[in-house]
Amino acid sequence: MAHGEPAQALLHHLRRSSSTSLLTHRPPHVALAAATARVRSGTLTPEDAHSLFDELLLQATPVPERALNGFLAALVRAPASAACSDGLSLAVALFSRMFRGHGPPVASPTVHTYGILLDCCCRARHPDLALAFFGRFLRAGLKANSLIVTPLLKVLCQAKRTDEAADVLLHRMPHLGCEPNAISYNTVIKGLCDDSRSQHALDLLRMMAKQEVGCSPDVVSYNTVIHGFLKEGKFSTASNLFHEMVQQGRVPDAVTYSSMIHALCKRGRSREARQILDCGILKGLKPNIVTYSTMLHGYAKEGRLVDMNNLYNLMIGQGIVPNQYVFSILISAHAKCGLVDEAFLIFQDMQKKQGVKPNVVTYSAMIDAFCRMGRMNDAIEQFNQMIDMGVRPDVQTYGCLIQGYCTHGDLVRAKELVHEMKEKGIRYPAIMFFNSIINRLCKEGRVTDAQDIFDFMKHIGEKPDVITFSSLIDGYCLVGEMQKARRVHDDMVSVAIQPDAITYNTLIYGYFKAGMVDAALTLFQEMSGMAAKPDTLTHDIVLDGLFKDGRTVAAKEMFHEMTKSGVRFSIGTYNVILGGLCKNGCADEAIMLFDKLRAMNLKFDIRTLTIIIDAMFKVGRIEQAQNLFAAIPAKGLVPTVITYTTMMSNLIEKGLVEEADNIFSSMERSGCAPNSRMLNIIIRKLLKKGEIVRAINYMSRVDGKSMSLEASTISLLISLFSRKGIYHKHKDLLPERYQFLEGDIRS
Repeated sequence: MAHGEPAQALLHHLRRSSSTSLLTHRPPHVALAAATARVRSGTLTPEDAHSLFDELLLQATPVPERALNGFLAALVRAPASAACSDGLSLAVALFSRMFRGHGPPVASPTVHTYGILLDCCCRARHPDLALAFFGRFLRAGLKANSLIVTPLLKVLCQAKRTDEAADVLLHRMPHLGCEPNAISYNTVIKGLCDDSRSQHALDLLRMMAKQEVGCSPDVVSYNTVIHGFLKEGKFSTASNLFHEMVQQGRVPDAVTYSSMIHALCKRGRSREARQILDCGILKGLKPNIVTYSTMLHGYAKEGRLVDMNNLYNLMIGQGIVPNQYVFSILISAHAKCGLVDEAFLIFQDMQKKQGVKPNVVTYSAMIDAFCRMGRMNDAIEQFNQMIDMGVRPDVQTYGCLIQGYCTHGDLVRAKELVHEMKEKGIRYPAIMFFNSIINRLCKEGRVTDAQDIFDFMKHIGEKPDVITFSSLIDGYCLVGEMQKARRVHDDMVSVAIQPDAITYNTLIYGYFKAGMVDAALTLFQEMSGMAAKPDTLTHDIVLDGLFKDGRTVAAKEMFHEMTKSGVRFSIGTYNVILGGLCKNGCADEAIMLFDKLRAMNLKFDIRTLTIIIDAMFKVGRIEQAQNLFAAIPAKGLVPTVITYTTMMSNLIEKGLVEEADNIFSSMERSGCAPNSRMLNIIIRKLLKKGEIVRAINYMSRVDGKSMSLEASTISLLISLFSRKGIYHKHKDLLPERYQFLEGDIRS
């Protein structure tokens, strides 16, 4: 016998003796109570449990069902421990032993016993075992109730067997004399929604609402279906159901309101979200921290700081204590609007006034705020403070600092932080992180800095991918350095990274923008023999480039070739062609093509109609243009500021200035705000037409902040209102804010 074997045998004997002794001197229910306590404390082993059942099987006295059920329920719910890693399996094994042997069973299983076992199967996600237990339950002649059937429904739904669950709910339960209740229906409704079958769930809810099934839907039923539709992206259906719920007298709870508010805020519709919140409060809703956080985040995302701060103050006034997440929202929102000092005041107040300790998310938000503004010393100060406070920086925290140093030109410090992360075992930012920085710098025209990050990234061992190279190519194209852009492309190919359609589209667009049309066309031809074939966007870029270069015949030929080759056109492609024809004196052809497309029932967008309205004005079809504009809402479209600008500028050109004013009034009524570009175009058109008073009226709308006069508008004003200008005598009519022009006008 090995050295350890006597000790193990002795331990086994002691355990068996302990169990025997427990039952010898105590009644079974007392022994089970003691075993239940050990389960809950995590000290009962499977061997102990089986030893206990060994003794129970030898007992002549029946075991009280309540004590046994309590023991099994404790096993089912027990978390894994060193003593027993799987209480669920142990409970099933012990149940099976209740019927073994020649003597009577340990105890006759009751409805409650089977309920525990079905719950066990549900937790372990074993639908087949659940059905086996349910069959055994029926053979035992016990009467089914919702305690038994609801776990069965749940486990079937978990296994994506929702049709079987619905069959049990609607057919088997009534047949067994078990009336389904709201919990049973809600279980199947949730299963259908989890299975992305929210419409089926709604059908079930409608059956409940029509009193066809013996129970009415409750707030959980509605919440589940609303959430299901929102998860599937069917917001309008969810919204309709929410309003239907209210109309039918069902009182939405905090979960309902939070779901709707979250969905609206996610879509940038915080005003509507706030209306729903206020409506709920009027009806007695007491929003919780989750509801307020959702609404605050919606305001923050849209940059509506005043509304956000007012809501925060309302929340405080209602006695809701803000948490770290709320403060992170406030800090990030102020920082994104450039109000870093205000963000820091919130960060300080959070600790001093509210007594809330910053966590890693809050610190990271504050550090990111400083990094965005290039205040790297302040960022590092907070970084050091968080370490002193025992808060461990994570990859997000380091990412903010590295991005800050990269963006603001201190690559040495960025490199040090990357090495620090490696030493601390923190996963340092991957390729996507650096791609984001490079892309942002390139979009800002800081391609030299982007190239430095590119080189730095390679230095620390990160391999650039197709996105990295394409972003850098885009950067060089934006600043017109096409030779360098092509060199990056060649470097990319040399390291065996295949350029994709996006890479080639970027280069081709860059060539066209730089006026290198032949180079663009050559590269386009080369694409035909490469892995990355021209896509719809490629064709759009080439067509647009040809039209802009005045090569209308070549563009038309390409369009006809594409048609013959069976290339599928997007509405964007047609817009390029229609717009190109109009800008190159072929407005009649554009209208003819539009009529052909209309006969094909092609679905147009607002840009298409705007182009054709402009074309109709160009060829003198003024009434047709006005009729097409009036028909826009009937086509399910909404005019944009460009559409309104097109209408007004053309009407002014034709001398129809009152009609142009009417268009502007209708635009304001529709909620479409004019932009600086639009007002400058209108002012110049009116001035050239001699409509001084009207022009000056529109000038008063240019506030000098969000909107300002363009150089060409100012130049026109000076030439018209100078001493030699034809409108010199009307100079006093100019708005006061434009009296700075007086010196130029009198010169």
